[in-house]
Amino acid sequence: MKDSNNIQTAEVVLACSDLDETLAFFVETLQFQIDRIFPADAPTVAVLSGYGIRLRLDRHATSKPATLRLYCSAPTALAQGNLRLQAPNGTEIELEAAENVLQLPPVVQSLVVSRLDSSTAWGVGRAGMRYRDLIPDRQGGRFIASHIHIPDAGPVPDYVHYHRIRFQLIFCCRGWAKLVYEDQGGEFILSAGDCVLQPPQIRHRVLECSDNMEVVEIGCPAEHETIADHEMDLPTAVVARKRLFMGQRFVRHQAETASWAKWRIDGFECRDSGIGAATSGLAGVRVVRPQLKPTAGPCSHVAEFVFFFVLKGSVKLELTGRGIEQFNRGDSMVLPSNFSYTLVESTQDLELLEVTLPDIVETHSPGA
Repeated sequence: MKDSNNIQTAEVVLACSDLDETLAFFVETLQFQIDRIFPADAPTVAVLSGYGIRLRLDRHATSKPATLRLYCSAPTALAQGNLRLQAPNGTEIELEAAENVLQLPPVVQSLVVSRLDSSTAWGVGRAGMRYRDLIPDRQGGRFIASHIHIPDAGPVPDYVHYHRIRFQLIFCCRGWAKLVYEDQGGEFILSAGDCVLQPPQIRHRVLECSDNMEVVEIGCPAEHETIADHEMDLPTAVVARKRLFMGQRFVRHQAETASWAKWRIDGFECRDSGIGAATSGLAGVRVVRPQLKPTAGPCSHVAEFVFFFVLKGSVKLELTGRGIEQFNRGDSMVLPSNFSYTLVESTQDLELLEVTLPDIVETHSPGA
């Protein structure tokens, strides 16, 4: 068994032929502090520390020049506006903003159809989860949607973390997962049909799951950071369920207690997750099912994002330029603005996940 206390500290070794000049640069320009220097009569090694790292400047080392990136509250204030510096020993210094503003790429809308069949490719992502990409073109980098599958039951090798994100949904399609969230009380079970809104920067962790657990995860923007929090223990002692995280409130929507109401398209009804209210109208998440006599005709919409995922049953849609296509469990689509489509017919057990930005979608039905 490995001794977890064996490694006591770590240093980055930087070779330097002129110790005095290199030391002066790191101390005076970059404001590192000297921890050790030796030998006293003719120093050849200096150990510095700062910003969570230790550097070892060594005249006898033969390592190649390295790159050191420093994250600053005001990068241009450190070196007279220069953001790229070079130390006397060749070390490249990059000065970056400590907290970059979340970048949202311009949305590039397109029709995207994804099928779940025997040829479907699954990749392996974080914590050993199997990922299926539902929006390969990312709508210009604006959105990502993943169908995630964990085949085996048991503990999930996850850790406390958070995301720098604008919007993030987790919807459980099959099985269950045990989750815990910052300031939301103890761990709970997310069952099939349930979903959570993960507000930006809320700390959370996946603890355990059933076998063949499946979720759909949707995020904006497509590329976003996942950041580990090694200091926070979950659950937290504080319970503050109305707390806002970057303007959004955590939502846990449970299918078994949900109520149904008329959907935006005739002939169908939906259960609303409450995510629209929790995000002040930024996004909406609903599960749609047919009423006794579906009467939907051709329609189109104007929205930043409209996504469908078949949770149960099947539905036939007539899509402009493609004709009538059947969508079965696990199939999904992204429908762009001003694109005409018709929900032709469905099985009575159809359940369709709809995710939209914004919450209220402007829908047009010719002749209505």
